[in-house]
Order: sequence, then structure tokens, then C-alpha cells
Amino acid sequence: MKRAILIWSARELVFAIGMVRIISLLGLIMAFHLGHMPEASCGKRPETGTIYLVPVGKVEEEVLLYLPSQLEKIFPFPVKVGEALPHPDYAYNKTRGQYKSDLILRGLQELDLERAKRIVGVVDLDLYTPGLNFVFGQALIRGKTCLIALPRLRQEFYGLAENKKLYYERAVKEAAHELGHTFGLSHCKRPECVMHFSNSLYDTDRKGRDFCRDCRRKLPF
Repeated sequence: MKRAILIWSARELVFAIGMVRIISLLGLIMAFHLGHMPEASCGKRPETGTIYLVPVGKVEEEVLLYLPSQLEKIFPFPVKVGEALPHPDYAYNKTRGQYKSDLILRGLQELDLERAKRIVGVVDLDLYTPGLNFVFGQALIRGKTCLIALPRLRQEFYGLAENKKLYYERAVKEAAHELGHTFGLSHCKRPECVMHFSNSLYDTDRKGRDFCRDCRRKLPF
């Protein structure tokens, strides 16, 4: 009787060892597959959609070619230049000699671009919104559209010598700032953060082109 029990225990031991080997093998296979799966399968959702830069009226080609590659360093989305919209005569205020940004934003909202995550209107016109003398840009908070104005970003606007490098850097910062608003960010107190309010070009030039740690943490991506 004891001998039978010993024989049966040995069989059980062999079976148990075999099962351990099978489980270990399955574990290795699963680990391999998980390591080669896309991020979405590991609990992370890859960001989708495209940020479109849409010229409104005539906009120099050089700045439109520069902005996409720079904005892609800040945001996890591809950036493309969309088809230009006509000159916004409807937004012109003869009394002020400026264009009302709210009306141009309204026109951008009506665009239906394929897989558009956000739409950034680019305008080479002096913009204003009621209550302010001018704006470098404007955005719909947590909306899909925003807008930047180029004229006051140029040194020449103030009677100074041309500085394209500085002009392009200002354009990147203003675009990133307005896009930040569309993703729900408000103005930041840190002067180095791109979300800091630019009351003048001094503020724009002083801040960086990226978000501070606290603002970055609030972004939905």
C-alpha cells in the first residue's frame, strides 16, 4: 500500500514539473508579445488627429513652412498646412483700421478638415477684439480653433531692423500659446512658461516656447 502511494506521488511530481514548465513558457510568450504590442494595447492611448495651419488671406510661405516642424516638437500631433481661406473683408473695421478676430475665428469653426485635432488660423493682418487695442492671437478655450496675427510680431512693425529669426520664434510661441488655450490651459503666472500672458513683445521674448511643468501636467495628452 505504501509502495502504491509513493509511485502515485512520483507521477504527480512529474505532472507538476511539466505544468510549471508549460506555465513558464506561456509567461515568456506573453511577455514577448506585450513588449512588441503598440502602446494602446498596454493601457496607453496613442494620440490621433492633425493640427492644421490655415492661412486666412495672403500669408508668406516661409513662416508657414517653418511652423509645422517646430510645433511638432511641442505637441504630439502631426502639423500640416491647410488650404488658404479668402481675405477676411467681412472682419474689417474701417474706424479702427483693424480686423475683428472673433469673426475670423467663427469662420474657422465652420471648416471641416479630415481628422483635424485643432485648427490654427494664421493671419498677416492687425487684429483686435472688443476691449483690447490689439491681439497677438485668440482662441476658443477647450475649442477646436485658434488664431495668430503676424504683423506685430515683426520688428519692422515698430520701425526696427528686420530680424526673421526673432519673428519666427515669436510666431511659434504665439501658436503654442493659443493651442494651449484650446486644450484647456489658462494663463500661467510663470514668466518663462509659454502660457504666460503677453501684454507686449517683451513678455513674448522673455518666455520659452514650451509649457512649464504644472501646465504640461494639465494637458490631456
